[in-house]
Amino acid sequence: MRVRRRALLPFAAAVLLVAGQSPATAQDIYAGAEEHFAGSQIAKVEGVDAVPGVLYATDDQQLGHDVSGHQGAVDWPGAARTGAKFVYVKATEGTGFVNPQFAQQYNGSYDAGLIRGAYHFARPDVSDGASQARYFLAHGGGWSADGRTLPGALDAEYNPYGETCYGKDAAGMVRWISDFSETYRAATHRYPTIYTSTSWWKRCTANNGGFGGNPLWIARYNTAIGELPASWSIHTIWQFADSGSLPGDQNWFNGSADRLRALALG
Repeated sequence: MRVRRRALLPFAAAVLLVAGQSPATAQDIYAGAEEHFAGSQIAKVEGVDAVPGVLYATDDQQLGHDVSGHQGAVDWPGAARTGAKFVYVKATEGTGFVNPQFAQQYNGSYDAGLIRGAYHFARPDVSDGASQARYFLAHGGGWSADGRTLPGALDAEYNPYGETCYGKDAAGMVRWISDFSETYRAATHRYPTIYTSTSWWKRCTANNGGFGGNPLWIARYNTAIGELPASWSIHTIWQFADSGSLPGDQNWFNGSADRLRALALG
């Protein structure tokens, strides 16, 4: 057996050399991950148009935002003074990247009085959905019934590393999202929020209608939300602009302050 193993190793190395390949490292797999945030690829692919007027600034819409390592350390008292009521913070990507600013952003927003939640940038190309849900839970993506913590969110959008749908057909993508969602629910008893755009959902899940139990965080940078993905008849959060008065992307929660607290409480 030792002789066979020695014989195979040079052959395997030769195959790698002929193919021009080398084992992918974490640095390769997550190159640029700090610049990937909720909507970073949607803005690139779908564009950014006008933003809603002040008619949305009512008691039935709560202003919030989302941030990632891209924003660096955030001035949370300043965000609260500007009117932020809630925030989602990027925690993880795939199973190998953690936002280096996560503690400052997640804990700082809480200390400033915001209702906060964590989100995970989906990487269906590197591992299964269940593994990524567990990684997210282990690195800040959990939930507690303290009235100040939103259910974790899954950021499902265009692939910044290659093929739009991460090499999966619609059925495979639906299974991946379902595995993430069910794993998260089993651990927290909450369905994760799903962040996406209608165009991506149509393209990569064939407009699947089976996720109505998950709150919808919809991205569309325009004066109106427009058509929702087939799983939902109503949105929970609308990411309406990629910049504004608050750090990061701008969001409206679709409801009163009491409804926002109810989402946090579960």
